[in-house]
Amino acid sequence: MRFVPMKEMLDTAWVNGYAVGQFNLNGLEFAQAFLQAAQEESSPIIIGVTEKAVHCMGGYRLIATMVESLMEEYEITVPVALHLDHSTSFESCMHALKAGFSSVMIDGSHLPLKQNTALTKKVVDAASILGVSVEGELGRITGEEDGTVVDTAEGKFAIPDECQRYVEESGVDCLAPALGSVHGFYQGKPDLQFGRMVEVRERTGVPLALHGGTGIPDEDIQRAIASGISKINVNTENQVAFTAAIRKALEEKPDLYLVRQYLEPAIEVLKKNVKEKMRLFDSVGQVKGKEKRGKKAVGSCRR
Repeated sequence: MRFVPMKEMLDTAWVNGYAVGQFNLNGLEFAQAFLQAAQEESSPIIIGVTEKAVHCMGGYRLIATMVESLMEEYEITVPVALHLDHSTSFESCMHALKAGFSSVMIDGSHLPLKQNTALTKKVVDAASILGVSVEGELGRITGEEDGTVVDTAEGKFAIPDECQRYVEESGVDCLAPALGSVHGFYQGKPDLQFGRMVEVRERTGVPLALHGGTGIPDEDIQRAIASGISKINVNTENQVAFTAAIRKALEEKPDLYLVRQYLEPAIEVLKKNVKEKMRLFDSVGQVKGKEKRGKKAVGSCRR
């Protein structure tokens, strides 16, 4: 089974009133847990990987081959998208395309709108030839992403008018607007801009992505989905849970050296976390889900 373009998943999610989770790879064990959880819960899944993680894990092609081989080994039948997360260059997106990724994110949010739009369009033009989905970002989603810190002082909310122009001129399939979420842990309660979410979704007509899913209260997640969010990224809490499980195993048995004996319980913890998120996002059992919003919503998406 090949990877599925993310756009197909997200358009279906919007029509059916749920969100698809993006869970980031940080090693083989993460891929095992994610795929098993998705299959067991009959949920579509987006497996993401950042540029830094790509290099730590051996490269784009190795990652694509690893995930695809696991899909074959586990007889995965649910839709799986392999997504390059927060790429900052055209070149890295092209590496992902050549390796077989079905989705890429080009993050030009640090650039002026005109330059961001031009960069995104360049990626879209190349990706569309292969049927690969493209995600873009407007505004600055702050916090820490894969070891890189974006100062809160640099952050700003995405402007609906600019979002509309950006989507129309770039042709991007999915938009990650900065609307109050942050990467990593929150200092206090998240302040999500639900009104802006609704407006941006209506004005752009494309699925919206919510980055920084770690630490957002359940009720806010559900409200965000109702407000136009079709993709939710989760990474930090999975890494924390995985590391904590290994630490616990080694503290309980200081002489333990068989790697599988402390990795296996960590994988189970990951699976549990991912399944809980899938239930929260209402993507469980949605591989053959019934339409909730009606066919008219499909027509509201531009591409």
